[in-house]
Amino acid sequence: MNEGRAAIRYAKATLDFAVEKKSADKVEKDMRLIKDTIAENKELATLLGSPVVKNADKKNILNEIFKDCGEITKGLLGILTDNKRVDLLKEVALKYIIQYEQMKGEDVAYVTSAVPLNAALEKKILAEVTKMTGKKVTLENKIDESILGGFVLRVGDLQYDASISNKLNGLKREFTNSL
Repeated sequence: MNEGRAAIRYAKATLDFAVEKKSADKVEKDMRLIKDTIAENKELATLLGSPVVKNADKKNILNEIFKDCGEITKGLLGILTDNKRVDLLKEVALKYIIQYEQMKGEDVAYVTSAVPLNAALEKKILAEVTKMTGKKVTLENKIDESILGGFVLRVGDLQYDASISNKLNGLKREFTNSL
């Protein structure tokens, strides 16, 4: 099965169960914590994807790192490790957040830029994205100096890459193909 589709299915099942148990808000906070923790810790991401580390060890490590999370989240961690799909954890967390926000009629626009956005630019981006989606939108700005300049905007499954690094890579491909 495609990893993206599998992550969506795990996220949807978790969301449905969390809504049934009236814990969707708590699980959403847990998913944000999981997503951010894995994104900030490359060693953890490597460990989760490693076929060498035993699933029981992965489960113990995750339970220790996320010991303050709710029972539904801990259940998801257990299911993913038992099914040998724990490498999808970050993707499942992201898909859960997206589905939860869509359920509430909201969207989050993730803007990756080389420098922090100023208030005027944030306001302008929010206005455009709100007009484009027709939903209430919040903005999350991530700083990544490797994009050199410009920005990458992601709302739900839509992505617009206006980064300088992307444009340079495009030029490099064109030059390489024309030789």
